[in-house]
Amino acid sequence: MPSLSPDALNAALGKGLAPLYLVHGEEALLALEAADAVRLAARQAGYLEREVLTVEAGFDWSQLVDAMSSVSLFASLKLLEIRIPGGKPGTEGSEALQRLAANPPEDTIVLITLPKLDKTQQQGKWFVALEKAGLAVEARPVGRSELPGWIARRLKAQGQQLGSEALEFFVERVEGNLLAARQEVDKLALLYPKGELSLADLQVAVANVARFDVFQLSESWLAGDTPRLMRMLDGLMAEGEAPVLVLWSLSEDVRMLLRLRQGLKDGRQLRDMARELRLWGDKQKLAEPALRRIGPRKLMQALSECARIDRQIKGVEPGEPWQTMRALATLLAA
Repeated sequence: MPSLSPDALNAALGKGLAPLYLVHGEEALLALEAADAVRLAARQAGYLEREVLTVEAGFDWSQLVDAMSSVSLFASLKLLEIRIPGGKPGTEGSEALQRLAANPPEDTIVLITLPKLDKTQQQGKWFVALEKAGLAVEARPVGRSELPGWIARRLKAQGQQLGSEALEFFVERVEGNLLAARQEVDKLALLYPKGELSLADLQVAVANVARFDVFQLSESWLAGDTPRLMRMLDGLMAEGEAPVLVLWSLSEDVRMLLRLRQGLKDGRQLRDMARELRLWGDKQKLAEPALRRIGPRKLMQALSECARIDRQIKGVEPGEPWQTMRALATLLAA
């Protein structure tokens, strides 16, 4: 069974408890909320005792055997948490977890929490066995395109909603910082009554807590979204990001479009080149339209500008690198 999303977990918990829950993923806030939801459901169902095992270097896996077989003097039902912050249980741990999956302890709900796992780890025998024995929940990052829906659902749960303009304002203020986004949503419940909130309400209440990743830059200029691109560049500069890393991101994607153009001229299909060009998700959808919009002459001009910015960063050519990068980014997004 494929991993559930955190949103789908509450519905699953409402239908009854599974013997085992496996929470993993990159988005720490959603993973934490999913684990809290399991804890709450278990407590409401009478699983009042809680035992926590944290798997770190040198962990003795016999502790898991003891925890599975121990009988509480205080409560008949127990929640057993196994935290594996490194994501790798090792050979002994793998075998122990497979035994756990094959024979879950009675009167016990098991909650296993893990960080983001790569494809190889998710195909490991221990992970597959645990996934089959219970319910897996994957906490994936909430992308820019998913963020408006995520915010709207959170507001709806507390009886509030936003018009499209106000929602777009909210997204701009919190993009890339999901924990702060949740805090801002919670704050609106304290400040305003139920119902629709205006843009003016949000302008007063919502702090600018957006955080940007240099690797998201390409999505903005490939999509031709100049306002978002400028916000991202300003945010990266304010956060002290190294200009050389931003330049690397820009130049790599310019070269990617040039290689894509050559491949298409040679009669190849975009989907066949996706792996070698590292085109995944939204980037794959945006690349070909961006290539048509920008054209080869402007891309070659952009490569020359990248070389000039590199010299500015090294101090061998006059000019301010961030300012030149803003002009280059505007050229690419236009």
